[in-house]
Amino acid sequence: QVQLVESGGGLVQAGDSLRLSCAASGRTLYAMAWFRQTPGKEREFVAATTWTGGSTDYADSVKGRFTISKDNAKNTVYLQLNSLKPEDTAVYYCAARKSLSGITRNSEWDYEYWGQGTQVTVSS
Repeated sequence: QVQLVESGGGLVQAGDSLRLSCAASGRTLYAMAWFRQTPGKEREFVAATTWTGGSTDYADSVKGRFTISKDNAKNTVYLQLNSLKPEDTAVYYCAARKSLSGITRNSEWDYEYWGQGTQVTVSS
C-alpha cells in the first residue's frame, strides 16, 4: 500500500511563494501529480510528471507560475508555487499512479493513490 504525505501549505499573501512536498512510501515507479479543490467545486488538475520526472504538464491557469519536480532518491514530488493569487486558494492533493509511461495524465481517474491534502490560502 502506497502512502502519500503532503506538507508545505499555509497562509500567504498574493505574490508570495510556497513549496509543497509529497513524500511517498514504497517503490519509486510512480507517475505523480497535484490536484486542487475548493469548497463546492470539483477537484481540478494542477500539474503532473512522469515517473522519471522527465515530462511535465500544467493546467493553463498555473503555467509559468508553478513548477512540479520529482526526486526519486527521496521518493518525493514537489510543487513550487510562485506569484500566488487569491484564486489559487484551495486544498492541494498529491496523487500517484503505477506507471513507467513517458506520457503524463491529467485526469484524477488515472491516479490510484492520494494524499490527505494540504491547505493553501492566498490573501489579497
